[in-house]
Amino acid sequence: MKLQRRHSERSPVSLTPLIDMVFVVLIFFMLAGRVSAPMPFEARPPESEQQRRAGDSATTVYVAVEGLLAVGRTTTTLDKLAGLVRDRRGDDGLVRVRADEDAAANRVIAVLAALRNADIHRVRLLTRPAENR
Repeated sequence: MKLQRRHSERSPVSLTPLIDMVFVVLIFFMLAGRVSAPMPFEARPPESEQQRRAGDSATTVYVAVEGLLAVGRTTTTLDKLAGLVRDRRGDDGLVRVRADEDAAANRVIAVLAALRNADIHRVRLLTRPAENR
């Protein structure tokens, strides 16, 4: 006696919906994520008890340990600092100074004085939250 075998047909698994969802999630995170501009050099701010944040549209002045200065990604000197900041200042006029915690205090004071002498009065010195000790 000859028996017929039953052929079970499996429907192929479609990966299209999975790929579509991965792309939707990827696009969501690309649009919702915050992209920050890279720093021209490492500058770890000093600690502070204050928890205020500067605006995102502010121009950032970086002060490195060695005394290097940069506005955005452009390195500069103390003499050219005020003109560069004036050209790049945002609509709100806020300027952030991100100095390394080991930078010489005299250098940071000179940067703040140069900004003040150029009639730039909305300046914030960036710090990081103090660690609980």
